[in-house]
Amino acid sequence: MRKRGGGGGGAVTLAVLPAESEAYPRAARALTESLKSAEIDGVSKKQVSKVSLEVVQLSIECVDSSAKCYEEVAKSLEADLLLFAQIAKARHKNVQVTVTLFDVDAGRPRTAKKVFASEQEATEGIQELVAEATR
Repeated sequence: MRKRGGGGGGAVTLAVLPAESEAYPRAARALTESLKSAEIDGVSKKQVSKVSLEVVQLSIECVDSSAKCYEEVAKSLEADLLLFAQIAKARHKNVQVTVTLFDVDAGRPRTAKKVFASEQEATEGIQELVAEATR
């Protein structure tokens, strides 16, 4: 990760976007708390967004899960790095959690993904997944 030369005088800004899930609200809350407390080397400023990735994407009219859209999200939030997570239903009653750290300079995401057997298991395993994505 390179230091940015922008207005922060080489400061690296991380934007943390909260997780949302109507189907798995406990997991989403635990995930958001874990994302907010994540420590990432080289980050000098952390800002927590009030809205999720999906809301930011809708506001900038770029809803793809692509590096280009993530760059636009970071630009709109004036951030060098994005940290976000997505929760989805998997087969049966399984819960799929994906944690992503996107570095604008590198132009690609680093993700950690795991399928859990239940929301309870997901809630308990989130910290480890966030640590994997942010190493």
